[in-house]
Amino acid sequence: MSKLRLTMACWNYDRTRALVDGRVPVDGVELNYLELPVEEVFFRMLRHREFDVAELSLSSYALSLFRKDRPFIAIPVFLSRYFRHSCIYVHADSGIREPADLKGKRIGNPEYQMTAPVWIRGIMSDEYGVPVSSATYFNGGEEEPGRSEKIPLSLPPAIRLQAIAADKTLARMLETGEIDALYTARAPSTFGNGSGKVKRLFEDYAAVERAYYLKTRIFPPMHIVAMRRDVYEKSPWLPQSLCKAFFAAQKEAYNELRETGAYKTMLPWLTHHVQKTEELMGRDFWPYGYEPNVNALSTFLRYHYEQGLSKRLLTPKELFAPESLESFRI
Repeated sequence: MSKLRLTMACWNYDRTRALVDGRVPVDGVELNYLELPVEEVFFRMLRHREFDVAELSLSSYALSLFRKDRPFIAIPVFLSRYFRHSCIYVHADSGIREPADLKGKRIGNPEYQMTAPVWIRGIMSDEYGVPVSSATYFNGGEEEPGRSEKIPLSLPPAIRLQAIAADKTLARMLETGEIDALYTARAPSTFGNGSGKVKRLFEDYAAVERAYYLKTRIFPPMHIVAMRRDVYEKSPWLPQSLCKAFFAAQKEAYNELRETGAYKTMLPWLTHHVQKTEELMGRDFWPYGYEPNVNALSTFLRYHYEQGLSKRLLTPKELFAPESLESFRI
C-alpha cells in the first residue's frame, strides 16, 4: 500500500532534524519537509493554506478556531518556546525604568495578535500590574514597511491599536522615540547598533525569567503543529503518527544535548547549561503532550481572551485533535 504523501513546512530545529534527515519516519507517511523561516510558514499557511502540515503561531491558531470553517487542527507539539522578558525593548529617553512605567506609553507590536506580544502583555498584567488597556499599541513592520495583521482583528473599544505609516518601521520609530517601547519576537536592528537609544527593559533578563519560571512553572509555548482540517478528516490516524514522530525526533535532540564525547552544538559550556537547566526544570524541560502543558496553555488562552483576541475563553482541549490527547498502554 502506498504511503500518504504530505508536505510539512517548519523551520530547521534540532528537535526536528531527525525528521529532516529521515532518521525518524512518520508512520504511513512519505514526508516532504520544507525548511522555511517561521514568518514565511505562518504567512503562507494562514493566508493560502499551502501546506498539509505546518508549524503555526499559537495565537494565530487560536484565532483560526473562531473562523466558520475552522481550517486547521493541532497536535500538542510545541516546536518553539521562549521566555519573553528579554524581548521588551524601550527608548532610552522614554522614562521607562521599570514595568509600571509602561502605563500610558506608545508600544509597538509587529502584529497585535503575535504570540510573543500576547505573552508579554499578559505577563506585564499578571506579574507587574500593567493592564493591557493602559497603553496604546502600534502595529506594522519591524524592519520592513507594509506589514499587516495576517488575520483580521475585531478588538473591544478598550484596546487602542493603530497602524503605523506605510513608509515607517517599528525599529526605526523606537530609535527616534516615536514609540516608547516594542514587544517583539526578534531583536530590532536599532538595538545594539551603537546609537544607545534602544535598550532592554530587563537588562538581567535571565535572572528575571528564572524567577518567573520558579513562580509559575511556565516555559511559554510559542508555536504548535497544525494540519489542514481537510487532511485530518481524510486521515484521522495522522495525529498519532505525527505525535509519535515528533516525540521521537525530540528524543534524538535531547540525547545530542547530553552527549559529552563531542559537542554537536557550538556552545563551549553546553554540558553546564544542560545540567543547570535540568536542575531547574527537570529532564523533560521542553515538554510535548497535553498534560504537561495544561497550565501554560490555560494561562495563554486566558491572556488571549483578556486581550480581546478570543471571542470566548477557550479550554486547552479545544486546541487539539482528540486522537492526539492519549495513547495506548501495555
